[in-house]
Amino acid sequence: MSAIIDPTAVIDEGAQLGDGTRVWHFSHVRGTAVIGDNCILGQNVYIDNRVTVGNKVKIQNNVSVYEGVTLEDEVFCGPSMVFTNVINPRSGVERKHEFRRTLVRRGATFGANCTVVCGISVGEYAFVGAGAVVTKAVPAYALMTGVPARQTGWMCRCGVKLPAGEAPVCAACGAAYRQDGTVLHPC
Repeated sequence: MSAIIDPTAVIDEGAQLGDGTRVWHFSHVRGTAVIGDNCILGQNVYIDNRVTVGNKVKIQNNVSVYEGVTLEDEVFCGPSMVFTNVINPRSGVERKHEFRRTLVRRGATFGANCTVVCGISVGEYAFVGAGAVVTKAVPAYALMTGVPARQTGWMCRCGVKLPAGEAPVCAACGAAYRQDGTVLHPC
């Protein structure tokens, strides 16, 4: 099996696309990008050079993943969400040497129209709500909402908000967790 590429998409020479990956209308993948197996790149998605995308990642319409961003397996990027790679851009000042890396851990979700300011990490299975602006590191399983984004709860690996408490159990799938200060651990 190989990648499925819409005829309107542009895949630069050298780009690596995994088996079963689908690239839809008007998307562009640059030459040194590496995309894993069974990913979905929606309409008008841009994947820059030196970007790594893991397996089973879903990138919805109108998302640009710029140089310096790494998405681990099973990340979900909602429609029109934004990654940045320069903290203080100016049109007349070249700052490519100042790109800041952003690492998104396995299973994280980004809601539609949220923004992730560069130079941070987003923990595994974290959930960033629609329209939020993330300006600092996000703990694993954290639910982040608002502008600027603040932690407003914890999320289960299955994507359901966990009840408050030191030892929450997911009402949807029954997964158990324990909270240790500002860290949540699966049991």
